[in-house]
Amino acid sequence: MKLTLTPIKDLVIIEPKVFEDSRGYFYESYNKNAFHELGLDYDFVQDNQSYSTKGVLRGLHFQKQYPQAKLVRVLEGEVFDVAVDLRKDSETYGKWFGVRLSAENKKMFMIPRGFAHGFLVLSETATFAYKCDDFYHPNDEGGIMYNDPDIGVEWPEIDSEYILSEKDKKHLKFIEISFKF
Repeated sequence: MKLTLTPIKDLVIIEPKVFEDSRGYFYESYNKNAFHELGLDYDFVQDNQSYSTKGVLRGLHFQKQYPQAKLVRVLEGEVFDVAVDLRKDSETYGKWFGVRLSAENKKMFMIPRGFAHGFLVLSETATFAYKCDDFYHPNDEGGIMYNDPDIGVEWPEIDSEYILSEKDKKHLKFIEISFKF
């Protein structure tokens, strides 16, 4: 596996070793020992998967009292994936980083605890999978406006409108969040 550091501490891109031949391909999307060797010591307890159509924007989500580290990847299609640093003592507090994840490039994004997370579907459809190191707590959800000017995420332009859930349309601005990690 190849590990690529981002400008934000602890936020990394992982590229698995892919074995391809005339039959298709094979790769390990997760191996606890290999991750440990890379310094990524997580104990994943829950796998999630979503399917979305082009223009769906999910996020920017976080858990307040039960933050989750996430290992995210795309099984089908392509997304622009974003993480925002919410760790108050971090040098990059309030900064974001984005990466294109696709079934084709097979990249994975390791997002540690203390980040908000979201993604925009760029392809006609996308199947998105992620591992979490804590369970989902529905009453612990938080969110930041995807287009908050103080964060300034540069979402890609697409040939359709973004599609947000009613819940995601009501997220707070970054400066309105009352808690800090």
